[in-house]
Amino acid sequence: MSDRGFLFLFSLLMIVAGVGAAVWLFATGQAGTVDGLFLVLTALLIAAAFALYLVYFVRRAMGEASKPAAAPAKTAAAASPSKAEPASVARS
Repeated sequence: MSDRGFLFLFSLLMIVAGVGAAVWLFATGQAGTVDGLFLVLTALLIAAAFALYLVYFVRRAMGEASKPAAAPAKTAAAASPSKAEPASVARS
């Protein structure tokens, strides 16, 4: 698996875990305490940070895919028209 694929899957896992933890805290009633509120905020902040990274990651990948293939670079001789060489000066 490529590095990009691993980072994508890891980011998805972290988003699901963060949102799942927040839902769990609300479902069990622990979000009603001060400690629970901070845990909910921390879990959602982690999920938001990884979601923001995924948005950037996907937009960058889409931008790379939509660019046309780069044209091969022209050689220096083909890029500029050939110039006439200056006349040589005869030395006496």
